[in-house]
Formats: sequence, structure tokens, C-alpha cells
Amino acid sequence: MTTAQIKSFFDEPTNTVTYVVSDPDTKHCAIIDSVLGYEANSGRTETHAADAVIAYIRDKNLHTEWILETHVHADHLSAAPYLRDTLGGKIAIGSHIPDVQKVFGGVFNEDARFKRDGSQFDHLFKDGETFNIGNIAAKIIYTPGHTPACVTYHIDDVLFIGDTLFMPDYGSARCDFPGGDAATLYRSVQKIYAFPNETRLYLCHDYLTSTRDTYCWETTVGAQKKSNIHLNEDISEADFVAMRTTRDATLSMPRLILPSIQINMRAGEFPPAEDNGQHYLKIPLNAL
Repeated sequence: MTTAQIKSFFDEPTNTVTYVVSDPDTKHCAIIDSVLGYEANSGRTETHAADAVIAYIRDKNLHTEWILETHVHADHLSAAPYLRDTLGGKIAIGSHIPDVQKVFGGVFNEDARFKRDGSQFDHLFKDGETFNIGNIAAKIIYTPGHTPACVTYHIDDVLFIGDTLFMPDYGSARCDFPGGDAATLYRSVQKIYAFPNETRLYLCHDYLTSTRDTYCWETTVGAQKKSNIHLNEDISEADFVAMRTTRDATLSMPRLILPSIQINMRAGEFPPAEDNGQHYLKIPLNAL
């Protein structure tokens, strides 16, 4: 049986991991959670992280079928359109993306040009939907809580879980963004914990801790159930909700949340250019 090949790319400025998952037999691949560089002080974007992915795909003679998002990220910009224009493939996300677009369409006072139906994406995956990367089987697991549109990609025998959980020593995703919910995240994690203990989990982010000075982004169901500091198998839903709610109240908003959401809810496209040909982002005051 063919096993998917997984190549990871860590972007330290945003602590984000992008994955290329490929079928060695057909040379077809998917890209998961890409990064477009953004300089907040100048408003300039750059493609260094995405170019490293492109170089790898070209070096391995891979054919890009899918450019996948686990959710609308609030901490980095997606490079999905740049990758699609360069490599081909379909940009896809979970089918609950309209829930996010409706909320943030309001936050940013978007006009009727901004569709709130997910149509900016090439494909919207429903919970339980199956697809293929070459001959490698994949399935969608709806795992909301961090946001209302989060999905996990079950590809071959591994799970790409987005921001649902971090490494066991770092814990779980925050749930205080609009549409987030700690009890919902707890139940989503139980879907992940229902897999065999040896199931590998690939994370979207990692951060250093007081006891660890090396970045990691691969763990297992068993390791999370045993040792996750926020959500191990001994933590009840009520205790998790109390902890998560209290902790979230102390957190500041992510540094790139305002540019990230405006672009990522558009499948990585910039807002429409104004009459001078320039693209602009909005900074809503006292909104979040």
C-alpha cells in the first residue's frame, strides 16, 4: 500500500508549518496551510515561504491538485492564490466558511462585492467528504471551536489538525475569536482522540516553551491524550471550558489578525483595488 510522503516547511516569523503531502506513485500533491509573508510596518507582502514550497514541488516533479486551508487563519496571510497561479490546483476549505465571512464581513463593513457564500474558494468540503491526492485517500473531519469553520484533513493514516491542538507542552487553541467556543473545541478534540494512539498528528503552529528550545510540529494521539497540558484524557469538558475561557480573557489579539482575516476570508486574495489601482486594508478601531 502506498504511503503519503510529507514535507514540512516552518515559517518562524509566523510560527506556521506548511505541508506538502504527495503520492509517490502518481506524483500528485496537496499543499496545506501556506504562508504569504507580510511586513506590518510597511504593508508589503513577500513570497519567500511560498517560493520554498514551489521549489520543492518543482524539484520533485509533483503535480499540485489541492491547496488546502484548515481554517481562516488569524496569524498569517495565505499564499493560496500565488501558489495556484504558479502551480495550478484548487483552493479548498471547509464548508462552514460562510459563517466566518458573515461575521467578519460585518466587522470590516464589507460592501456587496464581498460574497459571504464561500464562492472565493474553488471547493468547499463538507464534513465526512472524501477526496484523493493521486491514489492517496483523504477525508474531512469537521473540528470547530477555535473558529466555526475549522476542519481536520485525514490523509492516509495521519491527521492534519490545524490549530485545534498544539504540542502537548503548549496546549490548545484559543476560542475567543467570533464564532469560537471552548465546549465545541473540547468535543472536536474528542473526535481526534477517538483515533488509535499511534495516529500521527501534524500541527499548523509551534512555539517554544520554558522547557523546550526546539520547534516541533508532529505528535500522536496517544501523546496528546496523556500529556496535553490543557486537554488530556483526564480533563473534563467543564474544567476545560473554565480554563480556556479564563485564559483567553488574558490574551491579546494576534499581531496580524486584521490583515490576515481580511485576506484569508477571500481565499488569499487582496481586497478590490480602489480607483487609484491600490489595494487597501481596513483597521477597525475598538472592534475586536
